[in-house]
Amino acid sequence: MPHTPTPAPQARPALPRAIWVLGFVSLLMDISSEMVHSLLPIFLVGSLGVSVLVVGLIEGVAESTALIVKVFSGVLSDHFRRRKWLAVVGYGLGALTKPAFALAQGAGVVVTARFVDRIGKGIRGAPRDALVADLVPPEQRGAAYGLRQSLDTVGAFVGPLLATVLMVLLANDFRAVFWFAVIPGVLAVLLLIVGVREPAQPPGTSGRGSPIRREALRRLAGPYWSVVIIGAVFTLARFSEAFLVLRAQQLGVAASLVPLVMVAMNAIYALSAYPFGKLSDSMSHTRLLAWGLAVLMVADVVLAFAPGWPTLLLGVALWGLHMGMTQGLLAAMVADTAPADLRGTAFGLFNLMSGIAMLLASAIAGLLWEQLGSQATFLGGAGFALLCGLGLLLNRRRRRPA
Repeated sequence: MPHTPTPAPQARPALPRAIWVLGFVSLLMDISSEMVHSLLPIFLVGSLGVSVLVVGLIEGVAESTALIVKVFSGVLSDHFRRRKWLAVVGYGLGALTKPAFALAQGAGVVVTARFVDRIGKGIRGAPRDALVADLVPPEQRGAAYGLRQSLDTVGAFVGPLLATVLMVLLANDFRAVFWFAVIPGVLAVLLLIVGVREPAQPPGTSGRGSPIRREALRRLAGPYWSVVIIGAVFTLARFSEAFLVLRAQQLGVAASLVPLVMVAMNAIYALSAYPFGKLSDSMSHTRLLAWGLAVLMVADVVLAFAPGWPTLLLGVALWGLHMGMTQGLLAAMVADTAPADLRGTAFGLFNLMSGIAMLLASAIAGLLWEQLGSQATFLGGAGFALLCGLGLLLNRRRRRPA
């Protein structure tokens, strides 16, 4: 009998070039932003005399503002079917605010610049995330979001590292470092303009009308809203990374070395986001989220009881690992449960709820720090993570058939 050759397994198609470009745009903007943000808590507390509680509120308001603005930009991107140029506006605002940090003589200017910078982040976020889903088939969404998140986080790793080097070379001159942050921000905007071509309108999306009509919003069904609730509760379980920086300073780390905290966290985040994104394409999303929550709980406990620099770095690394396990996964879950023509709106609403949760989480963290100490802040985060994990378990059991 003649031998019939076994067909070779088909390789998974490569991700589109535009996904890589979007990743490098995020990388450059994160270098710019993290050069500022890794130093900003110490600049506010040490140079401008702001309290830790106010830092927590500033961070919570800034980050939640970015997430809330995504609602409006997401709706506009669905209505006009023009996601790229909304993203360009958002990245442009982020680049334009960087000089304000260098020029600021008081907390008011810093808060305003941080606020406008986060508005820019909000404008670009939902259209960009929806654009990723438009560019790849469903079976590659986890990998696409993981890759974009990984490159984004490489920028968040390189930014604090550059800030550390520049702080040493420039004798702790915060303002000079902030001026250097302008360069990668401008490059990000230029790369997005010339390097990404928006795809044709997805099939089945013509003639839908405004995405904010009641009949349109009704098409965001139960599975989508389950993802929204999970994402909001998950956000309550963590707070701004500014508290990691403040914990390092509390343990006696020199000001010029404090940005290494963000370097360590984002190095692990960058290395883990793409592998876990690919893994999410082939395993239970709920199970992977549960494992991410478990890692977050351990990170919080380690950070709460860290006696010094080595243990602090372990807690920070675990924090980065939980981010890599969960952030791209949540984006893929939103894309999987939303209609193609409502993806921008879906990402916007998802991030609205997460924004409210981030404001609450950061305010609570700052209050616990002021009233009970840093240990209470991190143990409180671990408690929220435990409650979220129990909620996931109960929801899974309720959905399991008898």
